[in-house]
Amino acid sequence: MKAIAVRPGSPNSVHLAELPLPRLEDVAGGRGVLVRVLRCGVDGTDKEINAAEYGRAPEGESILVLGHENFGQVEAVGAKVAAVHPGDFVVATVRRPGTSLYDAIGLSDLTTDDVYLERGINLRHGFLTEFYVDAADFIVTVPARLSHAGVLVEPLSVPEKGITQAFEIQRRLRVWHPHKAAVLGAGSIGLLAALILRLRGLDVTVFGQRQPPFRNVDLIEELGGRYVSTRTMPLREAAQVHGPFDLIFEATGFSPLVFEAMDVLGKNGVLVLASVTGGDRRLEIPADRINLGFVLGNKVAVGTVNSNREHFEAAVDDLALAETRYPGWAASLLTHRVQGLENYRALFDTLTMGRDVIKAYMEVAPLPDADR
Repeated sequence: MKAIAVRPGSPNSVHLAELPLPRLEDVAGGRGVLVRVLRCGVDGTDKEINAAEYGRAPEGESILVLGHENFGQVEAVGAKVAAVHPGDFVVATVRRPGTSLYDAIGLSDLTTDDVYLERGINLRHGFLTEFYVDAADFIVTVPARLSHAGVLVEPLSVPEKGITQAFEIQRRLRVWHPHKAAVLGAGSIGLLAALILRLRGLDVTVFGQRQPPFRNVDLIEELGGRYVSTRTMPLREAAQVHGPFDLIFEATGFSPLVFEAMDVLGKNGVLVLASVTGGDRRLEIPADRINLGFVLGNKVAVGTVNSNREHFEAAVDDLALAETRYPGWAASLLTHRVQGLENYRALFDTLTMGRDVIKAYMEVAPLPDADR
């Protein structure tokens, strides 16, 4: 079968590979699920792996199959699988258990291992291929009515985790009822975070550098949120007008903004940090003021990465709720479709096309006509 892969350590090595078809027997104990891949999204992670910035092939192999934003349909299940059936639409989680206590209790996204096992990212093949097999424990079903937006479940699970953690942490306050939230970054993750927060009834302000008009602003306003360009109104000034912010979700990839967010976060507020930054930026900050504000204001900052089954299931629930409250909104994020694995170069070209690409994906196989 065909697959889109790289040779880890070799920049710009993305290519079309041939792999053997997976089998149910590849998963022990009759727990296997064979899935035909329908769609697979790409993002900056795939771009960085192709640039050889990180990522390793499975042990004993020379290539890594890319793709973690997956969506497919079940072809067959093992004898011990009861909750998943042939014909079901499904998404697979990305991280696989390591050796820590957290891995053993189903929280591999919180592992203390130094090496992560992630499908399509590190040491495990991904989903930019025709079929895959995985254990039923890592398979999440998606209602057929959401199949048109099912490829968004994995990226949506990322802000689901961060926002869930924020609410869990704030149980310390016993009566925390957040009213205002800020989302820093108007890309796909920022838009999905804004969706989750609006579904929870918060007043949401999304910040970005780009000045309107552009499509992302329309999407934010369709949710009942507002967009602020920091070129027009800096974050500190905007916090005076639209805050105080009870929750800030940071998804810009620009680490200096973290400290500005710490400074403007409201009392008893929580700051969720979702950007993975691998640079070496340095800056001067008003350290005493930020520290004092956190201490006297009982503020919290928490980092979040990856997600587990709970967050994938929450993403499915929120996609269903969004389809009721904002019909068609989620699917409109899928701005760039490329058909056929052999067109992998066109798919990767979308990662360099700039700001008009919200979410690009490969249509590996067409969705069943009845569910388009």
